[in-house]
Amino acid sequence: MQRPAQVDQRDERDQRDRPAAKRLSRVLVCAAAVPVMLIAAGCSSDSDSGSDETGGKSADTAASASASASPTVQAAAYKSLPKPCAVFSKKTLGELVPKASKSGKEGTSDDVSARGSCSWSSLDNNGVKGSQFRWLNVSMLRFDSDASRGAGDEQAQTYYEKQVQDAQTVDGAKNAKSQPVSGTGDAATTVTYDLKKKEGSFRQQTVVTRVENVVITLDYNGAGLAGEKTPSAATLTKLAEKAAKEAVGAVSSANGEGSGTGTGSGTSASPSPSKSASKSPSKSPSASASKSAAKS
Repeated sequence: MQRPAQVDQRDERDQRDRPAAKRLSRVLVCAAAVPVMLIAAGCSSDSDSGSDETGGKSADTAASASASASPTVQAAAYKSLPKPCAVFSKKTLGELVPKASKSGKEGTSDDVSARGSCSWSSLDNNGVKGSQFRWLNVSMLRFDSDASRGAGDEQAQTYYEKQVQDAQTVDGAKNAKSQPVSGTGDAATTVTYDLKKKEGSFRQQTVVTRVENVVITLDYNGAGLAGEKTPSAATLTKLAEKAAKEAVGAVSSANGEGSGTGTGSGTSASPSPSKSASKSPSKSPSASASKSAAKS
């Protein structure tokens, strides 16, 4: 008789326990879901971090490639040139070409800020005693820095070396000698030689100087004509080197650096640096001298 009651009691206990079991089941399910969510969140975090790192590396690589694709060179020191016929003082012209006109003959130039030249001729005619001839020419070429060609002073150094070599290999030159010149720009060389012409013996002095990104080539020759004594090479060289130093000072002054004749800081806008500094009034100093002497 007690079995139904026991059954009923069990039923009542079962009914009471079922909601608790359901709640416990839900708690266990939720608890099991939490690690899964944490794992998923951790994976997502790692993935995002890797993505950011990769993106950062890609950006750095792109920036590096862009920098290497656009190389830069140091800006050239000098941006202009002096007026070629105003490079020398009246005193200097009086010593080198005493009978020259007050103003020289300026060569043509398509860009006066990059290239220029000027020449002076002097004939001191002493009648039956003969005459003394002098010819002076200065040419200047300025180089701008360029990413494809390099720094301006380096281009100038290359051109300077070529000018010296050209002066050393003039056709018909005799007794050729070369010597460095100190205290004149960043580099300077004097080349001397003799040229025999029908009018007389000409002594040629070529002083090539580089100051920063500018190359100055000074040609100076002299001859004793119609029986006059040929000037000494030592005298002409001394005058030429003095004039070259003055030309360096003129270039510095034209760029706001006073009248200094010392060295610049280089080793080392001309659109065509390989071209001649200008179209000089005559292609050959000695040829010009001969022509002027012949006319006299």
